[in-house]
Amino acid sequence: MSLMLFKLPKGHKKNSSSSSSPTSPTRSNKRSASWTNYGAPPNAAWLHEKIKFPAKTHVTKVASNLPPTANGIIYLPGAEDKYYEDSDQGPAFRQRRHFYYLTGANFPGCAVTYDLHRDHLILWIPYTDPRTILWYGRTPTLEEVKASTDVDEVRYVAGVNRYICASLTPGASIYVIHPDQAPQLESPKGVVQIDTHSLRPAIENARVVKSEYEIEQIRRANAVSSAAHRAALSRLGRLGNERELEAIFAGYCIAQGAHSQAYPIIAGAGPAASTLHYDSNDAPLKPHQFVVLDAGCEWNCYASDITRTYPIPGSFSPEAKAIYSIVLRMQKECIERVKPGVVYSSLHLHACKVAIEELLKLGILHNGTKEEILARGTIAGFFPHGLGHHVGLEVHDVSGRERLLLDSKSSLGPAGGVKSARCKLSPSKREVVLPETLGVMYRDEMKEVEKGGGKGSSVQMQKAKRSAGGGRQRLEEGMVVTVEPGIYFCKEYLRAYFLDVAHHAHFINKKALEQYWDLGGVRIEDDILVTKTGNENLTDVPREIEEVLKVMNPS
Repeated sequence: MSLMLFKLPKGHKKNSSSSSSPTSPTRSNKRSASWTNYGAPPNAAWLHEKIKFPAKTHVTKVASNLPPTANGIIYLPGAEDKYYEDSDQGPAFRQRRHFYYLTGANFPGCAVTYDLHRDHLILWIPYTDPRTILWYGRTPTLEEVKASTDVDEVRYVAGVNRYICASLTPGASIYVIHPDQAPQLESPKGVVQIDTHSLRPAIENARVVKSEYEIEQIRRANAVSSAAHRAALSRLGRLGNERELEAIFAGYCIAQGAHSQAYPIIAGAGPAASTLHYDSNDAPLKPHQFVVLDAGCEWNCYASDITRTYPIPGSFSPEAKAIYSIVLRMQKECIERVKPGVVYSSLHLHACKVAIEELLKLGILHNGTKEEILARGTIAGFFPHGLGHHVGLEVHDVSGRERLLLDSKSSLGPAGGVKSARCKLSPSKREVVLPETLGVMYRDEMKEVEKGGGKGSSVQMQKAKRSAGGGRQRLEEGMVVTVEPGIYFCKEYLRAYFLDVAHHAHFINKKALEQYWDLGGVRIEDDILVTKTGNENLTDVPREIEEVLKVMNPS
């Protein structure tokens, strides 16, 4: 378990996704030279640096989000090794993210307790029998763990239940996330209350604004992923299949010490570029198409999330250039507006306005004004997802008590008609924007304009007062969010919900659409840190057309 701190090299630029490459260590071997064609790899010294995980800082933040009357012990078990059904094999170990946030321990069989009254944090780890070491290797010792994370004590997990029984007083509570995670105690029933309602919202609210340590880990994940994107881009002209693009990205990350991807790599070409969570990655790369590469690794369990869209075989057709330029403008203008106090949904509306304006120029949209089309929500057929989400220990990280984009009072629900288990699992993270929802957002904005005497709507939305837990979220210093606009041409979706619906079809030029179907779609995504006075773009991958073509065609 390595715990490291990274400072960006000198020369890194804020508010730029195409600034200088991460600094690489001096190497004399030939393998490192093979990466020089597409940017220097991140610093190998990261793998050997160590700094204590700020466990006490995190748990104190969580405790401050519990009810004022909270009294007792926070208890969280870590994840265990899992196995496939009818098999002695299983997936790679993945620690529970709430547990990791409180401990920094990334191995199985652990638990954590925090005594609220004593302000005492204990990490409980398993004792590893020598026979187990023979087969699976050793786990860190008590001393090694204590040196790596800022807990008050490290003990063996066999004693955790005895400790809890001895520490609790009548009337105290044990705070757990799920009922089945409560410790099995031998104390009389009724003496201790198991609270399953308070801890999860307290942790999720604490995780929204990142600590300095967390920001540095997300920087590192972005640095490795950015270099991997440049590696894939530089070789694209020599590839024949989506799976080769996936292999280059994953292989580069592993070579740099990032063994885990934050999510399954999306490498979709042509029509597949319009599938938001495409995962087949096995189709041929054909000329005159786009390929979307949506991929990001983890560093010390912290995610990155980066998307780029590239032309095959290395040049933009007029149609491709037009759509790419629209999405690039959407992203750049939204990133410029990221700062503390901004209501994030106002950025989504701005992206929609840019998209409508430009699609009207191309003739794909017609028969209406920008305001009429936005009020109807027709642009959601081409831009069907939210502008972004939080990034942290999860790629779609927790948003706390308020949703980042959609109003939690909305009866429409963020998942809309999508029947994916992933959407329903945590809808506040994965938001689908339906036309009706977009119409509500636009009307809300217009109400704010009227209240402000007709002044600029984006300013009014930024200053709009929302009730805690009921409104759309405003950005705060220390948040890390994605800005990932897109324009897509998904035949099945557009035909079923827009072209066959009269009030949407009125605004869409079916004839003009014909020359764009094969493009699939374009998405550009960067990870943005909200700073005290603005923002910092943590992603460093070419996105300007000239820069993309230069990397693809260095000669």
